[in-house]
Amino acid sequence: MYKDLIKILHESIHNSTIYVVTLTGNGSFFSSGNDFKSSLTRQNQGDFDIKSIINVFKEFIEMLIRYPKLLIAIVNGPAIGIAVTMLPLFDIVYAADSAYFETPFTRLGLSAEGCSTYTFPNIFGKSKASEMLYLGYKMSALEAKHYGFINEVYKDQNLDEVWTYLKKLTKLSLESILAIKCLVNRWNQDILLKVNEEEITELIKRLQSPDCIERLISVILHKNKL
Repeated sequence: MYKDLIKILHESIHNSTIYVVTLTGNGSFFSSGNDFKSSLTRQNQGDFDIKSIINVFKEFIEMLIRYPKLLIAIVNGPAIGIAVTMLPLFDIVYAADSAYFETPFTRLGLSAEGCSTYTFPNIFGKSKASEMLYLGYKMSALEAKHYGFINEVYKDQNLDEVWTYLKKLTKLSLESILAIKCLVNRWNQDILLKVNEEEITELIKRLQSPDCIERLISVILHKNKL
């Protein structure tokens, strides 16, 4: 999935007719996060290189950090893990009222990713960021809007109104928008790239730890019984 998204974003950069890229989910979830079941299955089959897999993930986050055009997320349902942590790297985020935002890192024995160790304290403040990152606090769409994590909340049945609203972009100077984005992102870009690097280093350690592997297997086995 990450390779596909990287390819799409890379191609859009070099397409002079594209100024805006939107990302949304298919179905009732925006995204349930990384597919650890597939990764662990590959590990058992001897076809598993954790560093190669995580490096693709790292490249995806780097692409979001460096992406020069407008990035808009339309969160159509629950978002978990990376689907939450990547959102501060988008420029505009809309969500359905059924959406919630959850980062269950410590339940799975993982470490935080997506630059969330930097972006969450800046957005939520230290106390709420700690609750999100350490305790896996599940945040509603309305609360996320309150903190400025997302721009607007729509009722599920009215989420399509976002597309009508986005048509207003055609009346604005898209070149001006991109010039402003370049200035806005310039000051934090190097910091975010460094944060991503350090988070990935720690994530690789966690994924190789017995504690993390045991917790992931336990979650997967529990889901299989449901």
